Amino acid sequence: MQSHEVDYQIYGDDLQFVEIELDPSETVIAEAGTMMYLEQGISYESKMGDGSTPDEGFWGKAKQAGKRALTGESLFLTHFTNTGTGKQKAAFAAPYPGKIVPVDLAQAGGRLICQKDSFLAAALGTKVGIAFNKKLGVGLFGGEGFILQDLQGDGMVFMHAGGTVVPKYLNNEMLRVDTGCLVAFQPSVSYDIQRAGNMKSMVFGGEGMFLATLEGTGWVWLQSLPFNRLADRVVANLRPGGSQGEGSVIGGLSTMFER
Repeated sequence: MQSHEVDYQIYGDDLQFVEIELDPSETVIAEAGTMMYLEQGISYESKMGDGSTPDEGFWGKAKQAGKRALTGESLFLTHFTNTGTGKQKAAFAAPYPGKIVPVDLAQAGGRLICQKDSFLAAALGTKVGIAFNKKLGVGLFGGEGFILQDLQGDGMVFMHAGGTVVPKYLNNEMLRVDTGCLVAFQPSVSYDIQRAGNMKSMVFGGEGMFLATLEGTGWVWLQSLPFNRLADRVVANLRPGGSQGEGSVIGGLSTMFER
């Protein structure tokens, strides 16, 4: 199925949302709970499938929903359709601070592999599936396990990532990154997990015990602030004895002397 052609505009800096303009009868699909606002004439419906294969029966849609459940996502995607007579807009916001990354799949080779929670929205016709990474090291230590999201089609997709997002092009090169900082990559780039240096570096380096290794030719997208890193820091500061609100070494010392 050929994807619908949608226009869009991204607003904001670090707390972004994307506004998608739909012609009559055009549809955009989005993760449940990401909608920000809808203009008059936009109707929506939660469906099991992504709509990329309209003739797919119930069991086909149930199978697709089951695969999404493996990634921890909702069983349903929400379909937003312009049922009016003129152009209408629908907006979608990311769930935590970061950037929205627009990618034209037609220009990206028709397919992207991305981390499981990065998909935000896409033009109808985009196939939202899962990709199993069969390498044992990736499954055990990759953070995302054996399962990544697989986006296929020829239209616009919108991903979300934490902090600042940087696209990097590898020209038969190798890049090592923190496993949580990887957002997406083209399938022409191989993905593996390797040990982070020697045992001393693994234990005391503070960079994690394993790094993701990307190798080949193609585009990769990286994020500077993975959500789990942000969440871990917040939780650590809320624990009894953690620094709550002290943003410097001096603040930490003052807390120590108050005890």
